[in-house]
Amino acid sequence: MHNQPIAFQAPAAEAAAFILPNPGELFSARADRLAVLAMNHSLGDWLLFLAGLSRAQDAALQALPSLALPAAATLEQARQHAMPLIDPMQRPGLWRETLRQIVRQVGADAPPAARETLTSLLNASDEVLDSLADTLLTGTPSADQNARLPFVAAALQVVYSKFASQLDAAQLQALDVHGVCPCCGSLPVASVVRLGATINNLRYLHCALCNTEWNVTRATCTACDTDKGVALLEIEGSTGAVRAETCDSCKNYLKIVYQEKDPHVDPVADDLATLALDMLVDQAGYSRAGPNLLLIGAYSD
Repeated sequence: MHNQPIAFQAPAAEAAAFILPNPGELFSARADRLAVLAMNHSLGDWLLFLAGLSRAQDAALQALPSLALPAAATLEQARQHAMPLIDPMQRPGLWRETLRQIVRQVGADAPPAARETLTSLLNASDEVLDSLADTLLTGTPSADQNARLPFVAAALQVVYSKFASQLDAAQLQALDVHGVCPCCGSLPVASVVRLGATINNLRYLHCALCNTEWNVTRATCTACDTDKGVALLEIEGSTGAVRAETCDSCKNYLKIVYQEKDPHVDPVADDLATLALDMLVDQAGYSRAGPNLLLIGAYSD
């Protein structure tokens, strides 16, 4: 594992502060990336299954109607108090049908080990599904819930990405709470250093739930906001497209992906394909600062 110090870089003044998810390509591009990452990978079968899950998410997202956003007065109140605009605990009931649609689609090609889990979700009552969603977002999952939660997460990602895509980026603002999504208040899964005319070489945190991105200064810890003791770790011999940004002040880390190294990197997909890096960083004494919701339970103590 290679330890590389990183240098401070202030974001350009003209750069977009927030990037909302593009529903036309969000999950389809992620599915394509997972399929590529699965090639010759030791976890190839699992990554291909997740590619299928992302394709099911794309189909579900395309089928969703426009969602009712919070009232203008509610959005303005959230802005005045520097709070997220969307509350994941206020879920539209159609999220459950979104889940069932995803489960039915992935069930056709699911490995035997997953079929029982998928069947249990199809047969679950609305109350059970809502309880699983609450646990995913606010609670500590029990061992018997872990297998179902990634599919619950997949459905919620679809619904809240739809919500986020309907907002105007000008409605968003930085929050009082550091390091959480300005749209839904969730933690980031990773950060991405992007290519682009006005955002070239700038870093954006990527929300684990609604896929909104927000600009943050490089060489600062995304968990505690310090610029002291921050470093990049990577596996020797890697391309450098995925690294772990560690902080010696709070002992947290979060992965960072670089479009300059590979323009097709995806914060969620490439995170899933680099679990060996998580293990190395964990052994070095750092804790992950934000979840990958398709891996709920994998980082529990």
